[in-house]
Amino acid sequence: MTQLFENNPDKFKHTAPADARIRGQKGDWVTCAFCGAQQYKEELGEFLVCGVCGYGFRLGAAQRANMMTDSFTEWHADIEMTTPDFPGYAEKLTRAQAATGLKEAVLTGEAVIEHQRTALAIMDAGFMMGSLGAKTGAKLVALFDDATANGLPVILFSASGGARMQEGIRSLMQLANVSAAIARHREAGLVYIVVLTDPTMGGVTASFAMQGDIILSEPHALVGFAGRRVIEQTIHETLPKDFQRAEHMQASGFIDAIVARPELQHYLGQLLRVHQAPKEDAHV
Repeated sequence: MTQLFENNPDKFKHTAPADARIRGQKGDWVTCAFCGAQQYKEELGEFLVCGVCGYGFRLGAAQRANMMTDSFTEWHADIEMTTPDFPGYAEKLTRAQAATGLKEAVLTGEAVIEHQRTALAIMDAGFMMGSLGAKTGAKLVALFDDATANGLPVILFSASGGARMQEGIRSLMQLANVSAAIARHREAGLVYIVVLTDPTMGGVTASFAMQGDIILSEPHALVGFAGRRVIEQTIHETLPKDFQRAEHMQASGFIDAIVARPELQHYLGQLLRVHQAPKEDAHV
């Protein structure tokens, strides 16, 4: 596997701190967020996958890009927008930037996956739970528009708690803005692939995370709109144990395939190869 960010520092400079290798887990022993199994950190392997249930521990955007691509060049790093004057918001942004090495909750750029070029967006749950702000939306719109102009497919790794409440209506408008950019990309005959990761919730699920031509997921990813407790209190029913998990979503027809993290890069490479084949070589 090419260790892009170490070997090619000029291409990508915003690597996450070393202690963020396994988010929220310190020490030599870690606990699986899905099955609760405790394991020695080194037993998780290079893909950071639970050896008991196959759940993939949460990754930073830089980690995932390094893990899933042959090479990566960042785009739109310098997009700037005014910060709403919400109490404590500027300080939270500063802490999130320090924790992730990113300026915003999504990393965008051009990647090569198994020799196939693609535009790539990776949302980072470590940045204010991957919440969707105006700048996040602006970066995604720019990515889709540049991909459309250059005839590139788009792969999105989603990870979000939903719209960013500190930005109010500015955040909610990004759902429409990104959806419009996706429509332009689709009208150009280009493929959009989504990989749902844990967690993908709120307005992100209700919009662009579910608009992919192909929707994949990592095992046991939490995917939904409202939280489990809110739904149970609203309908006065106890929901199934696997409710809003990827496996339940696939059984309900919302996900095309669940792909284990160690197999995901090759799986994406195969999809890109099929959808970037010359039209004259395609067969029905």
